Amino acid sequence: MAVKFQYNKTSLQRQKKDLQLRERILPTIKSKESALRLEVRRVKKEVEDLEARVEQSIENFDTMTALWSEFDPSLVRVEDVHLETRKVAGIPVPVLGEVDFEVRPFSLLNTPSWYMEGTQLIKDLATVGIQAEVGRLELDILQHARRKTTQKVNLFEKVQIPGLKEAILKIKRYLEDEESLSKASQKIMRAHLDEEKEKRRNAMEAESEKEAIV
Repeated sequence: MAVKFQYNKTSLQRQKKDLQLRERILPTIKSKESALRLEVRRVKKEVEDLEARVEQSIENFDTMTALWSEFDPSLVRVEDVHLETRKVAGIPVPVLGEVDFEVRPFSLLNTPSWYMEGTQLIKDLATVGIQAEVGRLELDILQHARRKTTQKVNLFEKVQIPGLKEAILKIKRYLEDEESLSKASQKIMRAHLDEEKEKRRNAMEAESEKEAIV
C-alpha cells in the first residue's frame, strides 16, 4: 500500500506526524503480540491436556459402565454453564465458572450403592469436556487476535513506516531542489536587473558627456 502525499510543506508535516505516531505505537503493539503469542502457546497446551483427560475419562466411564450394566447415564444432565471473562492483552476471553447439574431422583434403597459414585463420574466427565470446549473457544479467540496483531506489526514495520520515511525523503528533496532552483532564478534575475541598471547608468553618463561637449 503506497503512501499518498503531495510535494509541499503541509504534506511533509503530515507525513512526519504519521511516522511519529506509528513509531510511538509500534512497541506497544509488539508487546501485545508477544503476550498473545505466549498465551496462545499456554492455552494450546492446556487444551491438549484437557482433551487427553476427556479421552481418559471416557475410557474410564466405558469400563465402569461395562461393569455397572445396571447404571443409567441419563440420571445426570447439565442444567447450566456459567461463563466468566478475563482479558489477555486487552482481548476478552471466556473462562469457565460453575457447571450446574440436575440429577434425576432415584431410590438409594432400590439401586446399588455405587450409583452415587456413577453420578459423580458423569459430572466429572461432563465438566472436563466443557472445560476443553471453553478452552478451544478461548484458543480460537486468542489465535485470531494474535494473527490480527501480527498483521498490524508487519503493516507498520514493512509497509507504512518505510513508506512514510520514503515519502518524507522525496518531499524534502523536492523542496530542497525547488528552493535551490528558486535561489538560482532569483540570482539570475538579480544579475539581469543589475546589468540593466548598469546599461542605463552608462547610457545616462554618455548622454551627460555629450551635453557637456555641446
